Amino acid sequence: MTAVMAVGLAGTAQAEMLDVEKDELKFGFIKLTDMAPLAVAYEKGYFEDEGLFVTLEPQANWKVLLDRVITGELDGAHMLAGQPLAATIGFGTEAHIITPFSMDLNGNGITVSNEVWAEMKKHVPLQDDGKPVHPIKADYLKPVVQKYRQEGKPFNMGMVFPVSTHNYELRYWLAAGGLHPGYYSSENISGQIQADVLLSVTPPPQMPATLEAGTIYGYCVGEPWNQQAVFKGIGVPVITDYEIWKNNPEKVFGITAEFAEKYPNTTLALTKALIRAAIWLDENDNANRPEAVEILSRSEYVGADAEVIANSMTGTFEYEKGDQRSVPDFNVFFRYFATYPYYSDAVWYLSQMRRWGQITEGKSDAWYDEVAKKVYRPDIYLQAARMLVDEEMAKEADFPWETDGYREPQSEFIDGITFDGRKPNEYLQQFPIGLKGVEKVDGNSVVGG
Repeated sequence: MTAVMAVGLAGTAQAEMLDVEKDELKFGFIKLTDMAPLAVAYEKGYFEDEGLFVTLEPQANWKVLLDRVITGELDGAHMLAGQPLAATIGFGTEAHIITPFSMDLNGNGITVSNEVWAEMKKHVPLQDDGKPVHPIKADYLKPVVQKYRQEGKPFNMGMVFPVSTHNYELRYWLAAGGLHPGYYSSENISGQIQADVLLSVTPPPQMPATLEAGTIYGYCVGEPWNQQAVFKGIGVPVITDYEIWKNNPEKVFGITAEFAEKYPNTTLALTKALIRAAIWLDENDNANRPEAVEILSRSEYVGADAEVIANSMTGTFEYEKGDQRSVPDFNVFFRYFATYPYYSDAVWYLSQMRRWGQITEGKSDAWYDEVAKKVYRPDIYLQAARMLVDEEMAKEADFPWETDGYREPQSEFIDGITFDGRKPNEYLQQFPIGLKGVEKVDGNSVVGG
């Protein structure tokens, strides 16, 4: 197709406006601060610069959002990183979803009720100033869970969706502290087989109210719903996902493989706009974050108080009321190649699906690589990035041109275990809790070890 030249925002630079095949688009999102690249691309006119006329529409929950992308009611959406992978391998709803753009790093936390925190705190070491030593491990939750269970009370915690980062982060944290978060099987998809802690789905905006009602004793969620618990005085965030896995990948932008094939220029154009939004969110040491907070606080986006959103979006995080600490990388949208869709990120999610039985059978390392490459599309991303560099909208150094799509082995996890995306089976062997090798769940037992 022919490309039309237009004057770009960078003064004398020439913006290459693609001849998009579809210019009216509807994108879905969930009311979380990490939908920010979509809001910014819209509000700053980056979509329009690419010849796209976009409508952004909040969705009721992650399942509805995914289903509407699959049916074509939505052209694309802010998604849990696990959703395109799970859909493509047929766990839950089956459809080939791809991602050309990773939306952010970090951004989640684990919150417990005031009552649970009061019990946990008895076991947590304190600093000289009397404040807890961080990171707070699940080791300190273990005696609390044991006490509840001895009293005949199941210990319930919430997460946002079975294939959410939050589910895997909460499971990772619990297991690192010796608490079993439960298995899935083909017959039992509750995820509670052999569980010490019973995890179930609660939509993000409902987390604080569900905690306050006593239905759950804690939860893992994205912002602003951890800070909301602090503001309401009903719970205490004990750890951020940055402390569980430093600079972990979070959401992605998902479209169907069919959309990308049918509308290649449109796909490139929307990827360009999202990359520009991510750059804006992180540039000049987060100088634009206060403006981003104002945008996100609007009812059409996240709709939470600006003060609550600012608590994490501007580089701090409040744990106990009054215990506000500097966490400059709590939300990362562009630094550290945050927007590049790494195959190794996909492999980590798949490894957790296998660890907890969502992938019921053992798979070869080659299988993990094949699925990652089917879903994560750095080729589209780098094509869009090259156009932005040529248009002087981005810098050459901003993108990992030479990577094979795999990060170097990462070891900054709360349990110190090293993850090498090229060797997922070797990675899974290292965990005392979780499926590995040819093991599978049969009834309430693990067999085949």
